[in-house]
Amino acid sequence: MSAAAHPFDHDPAARRLAWTMLLALTAGFALSQAFRTVAAILAPPLQRDFGLSPRELGLYAGAFHFAFGLLQLAMGLAIDVAGPRRTILWVSPLAVAGALVAATAGSFAQLLVAQVVIGIGCAPAFLVCTVFIARRFPPARFAAVSGATLGIGSVGLLLTGTPLAWAVEAWGWRAGYVALAVGAAAAWCAVALLVRDAPGDRPAQAGGLWQALRGYGALFAFRHTLGILLLASVTYAAFLALRGLWLGPLLVERHGLSLVASGHVALVLSLVGMAGPALFGRLDPGEGRRRGWILGWTLVVAAMYAVMAWTRNAWVDIGVATAMSLAGGYIVLQYADVRSAYPPAMTGRAMAVFTMAMFLGVAVMQWFTGQVADAAPAFGIERYEAVLGAVAALLVLAAAAFRWLPAPQRRQW
Repeated sequence: MSAAAHPFDHDPAARRLAWTMLLALTAGFALSQAFRTVAAILAPPLQRDFGLSPRELGLYAGAFHFAFGLLQLAMGLAIDVAGPRRTILWVSPLAVAGALVAATAGSFAQLLVAQVVIGIGCAPAFLVCTVFIARRFPPARFAAVSGATLGIGSVGLLLTGTPLAWAVEAWGWRAGYVALAVGAAAAWCAVALLVRDAPGDRPAQAGGLWQALRGYGALFAFRHTLGILLLASVTYAAFLALRGLWLGPLLVERHGLSLVASGHVALVLSLVGMAGPALFGRLDPGEGRRRGWILGWTLVVAAMYAVMAWTRNAWVDIGVATAMSLAGGYIVLQYADVRSAYPPAMTGRAMAVFTMAMFLGVAVMQWFTGQVADAAPAFGIERYEAVLGAVAALLVLAAAAFRWLPAPQRRQW
């Protein structure tokens, strides 16, 4: 069906209902954003209380994303078989439970277990949003609505800026986890009260679970899948390597800022970053030029990381990081690229595999940069120079793979 013929365009009530339900789902995504970036503020007090090395810090931050990414295929199946609403209501209570386990952690091992449980609970958070948008909104509006959703969901990043830093300074890092548990419970209530599945939200029922599983095999049969997934595994991981883990330690250790001052910087980055997805969603150049934009902006972000790696000026680091938060909104174009690269019947599974690649990439990136940070002093290299330089190099390599591996052909669906 063409965008012009989509019933959404001629039914104001349907538009209002769709946006209301999407906002409720986005509340869960916002809490997921908070959980995945909490390490940037909690890293200094956790290092102090548990004596964590940079390697262990990377493992702590990566545990959430490993669990989150590993569950994406299962979440894609659940969404196709049970629908978005049932999936989020069944799974997201684990985020509340995991946050409470973290708040009572007496050892690093318990903290890791909590991070894994939280990652599982957050696993369907954004995937349900993208599938909901793909099924309830006109195809031509996918990039713009996804960008708006990413922007609104970035409210979660605001929580892990100054507010969390203040809470940690006043009551300790455990209070931060308790507050996030309360927020996650409130988001669950919003979904339970406001979201309803439509008949089309459960397309895999007729074919059953086996048919849904076979859909993943068909997805990997497309030659362009590899290039999409390789780039996906690095772009968002690069953003979260800074905002979700190393920003706080960099500002505290490299530039001598206090934890609250670091929270202020994180808040500014988050506010600027909220505009990025919506901006790039509006500027989406369309299928013909979109992949060129994705490639170009990946290289721009790589250059920004290189600048931060070799500067020692606090204002330069803060300014470049702020610009990077805005530029990072181009990642929404990758979602639009996936949406147009596969048949509509494969949307749920395609988004699940794409999201899996993104978050397994985040887990690997945070573990890898922890290894780099731990090893750098032995080679006479400043820790953050090594970390940021490594991220820049990975972005360049991923961009090269995206450019030279097969691209999608003109779509017929």
